[in-house]
Amino acid sequence: MTLFLVVVALTVVLPWGAAPAARRLAGLLPPREASLTLAGAAVLLAGGTVAALTGLFHVPFLAGLEHLRFARVAADWPAVVPVSGAAGVLLAVQAVRLVLAARRQRALLSRAWALTGGGTAEGDVLVVPGEEAEAFALPRFRGRAARVVVSEGMLRALGPSERTVLFAHERAHLRGRHHVLSAVVDLASAVHPALARLGPALEFHLERWADEAAATAVGDRRVAATAIARAALAGSGGTGVRGSRLLSVSTGPVPRRVQALLEPEPAGPRGRGPRAAVSGLVAAVVVSALLALGLAYGLHEYVEHAARRIVGP
Repeated sequence: MTLFLVVVALTVVLPWGAAPAARRLAGLLPPREASLTLAGAAVLLAGGTVAALTGLFHVPFLAGLEHLRFARVAADWPAVVPVSGAAGVLLAVQAVRLVLAARRQRALLSRAWALTGGGTAEGDVLVVPGEEAEAFALPRFRGRAARVVVSEGMLRALGPSERTVLFAHERAHLRGRHHVLSAVVDLASAVHPALARLGPALEFHLERWADEAAATAVGDRRVAATAIARAALAGSGGTGVRGSRLLSVSTGPVPRRVQALLEPEPAGPRGRGPRAAVSGLVAAVVVSALLALGLAYGLHEYVEHAARRIVGP
């Protein structure tokens, strides 16, 4: 049992080290690859944690499958009961946190759609009345088609070319289904608290992904940078739904985004440093997956060993 506890401890502790590695690696990658890396790492690390806890929680049930009396197993290995119980409690906490996170996401979308009731549709753009400068990507929800939502105040704050950048930015969010990646990391952080550190990093790289798409659409990186800065400045005093994981042109560390647009288009990582970061993150994720698989196999072998020891050959 000691070996299994060590494996579980490694699986549960690993995300605390892998999350900073994922953030560091994302900073070396182009925005699209960075976003996918962060979301993929969150899923795999959260999955490894759940698999490890599920394996421990099922030890008593595995004993039953081997036709062992649980009281005899508990007497021979007293740690089985508290360890399995603790794993069950943690799984229950994770389940509750997942449900609450999912409900928060749905409530946010419901509230955002409710605020667009007086809007005027112009293709995939929904113009809502109001002096407040707002613009965000609103994904499909309850049969309603995805829309780029922009307020009249935001339209008045921008010139024609800047509006083109704004619409291209928000459409990139919808086309790339960035809200799905954001929701995935949010749910993963409900499973393991260390993964919450990936949320702000993902938000930045998703905005950078949309920034690059907008710059490509207008064919001028400086125009895109100016539009992003002006839209962010116009919306800086807003009190709408933008600040709650709805992807918007005005979210994230805007100065860093503008500076990135004033530089050449980002390329893939080069040199030993980035390669080392890639190797480190891949190794961490692979180790997490292997530990979870090894735990499942080891628990089976553990119960069979218990059967031979208690019942005899």
